[in-house]
Amino acid sequence: MDTGPDFREEHVLSDGQKVVLRHIQPSDAEELRRGFRALSPESRYRRFFTGVTDLDDAALAYLTNVDCKDHVAIVAMMESLDLKTERGIGVARFVRSSEDPTVAEAAVTVVDDMQRKGLGTLLTKTLARAAKERGVEKFRCEVLESNALVVKALLEAGGVVVEEANGTIVLDVPVHNPNDNAVRHAMRVMAEHVNAFLRRLAPP
Repeated sequence: MDTGPDFREEHVLSDGQKVVLRHIQPSDAEELRRGFRALSPESRYRRFFTGVTDLDDAALAYLTNVDCKDHVAIVAMMESLDLKTERGIGVARFVRSSEDPTVAEAAVTVVDDMQRKGLGTLLTKTLARAAKERGVEKFRCEVLESNALVVKALLEAGGVVVEEANGTIVLDVPVHNPNDNAVRHAMRVMAEHVNAFLRRLAPP
């Protein structure tokens, strides 16, 4: 199954919980805001490098009104016990570079209580599949310079440092690498430490 506009997949996590993956929609804005507010201060800082505590309307519009081609955002949803509502528990996103169509800034975020259950790896693999289908060859990731574990994992997955400034390191990581074990390890580290970041929250 490809990851076109009608993409929808059901999966079971390591703890037995069922999740649905699909493209984000404008109607997800308030759930995205709720999920952001539910992140711990540490997770928010690692994700956005600031102490911001909320997403404004402009950011929400940018993050939920996507074209599924150059801006792709796949959300993980979990149904409530009464099956009447959905809870957003994670999102994987890439935004294609305007300078190089084979490169895209990438981010994976999983809410705190759903980390270390395989969700981040699932989202990252799905995002990589969507990227390949759209001609993206490398994910551009920005991580904190002090986060040696994540930097090491990205380098082992074939990442190349393209920029260092203001306490962060930017790496280009191949979407597909012959060394699958290294890529799998990098995915797990990024997911568990919430450390693959998208720098742009709103249009310039």
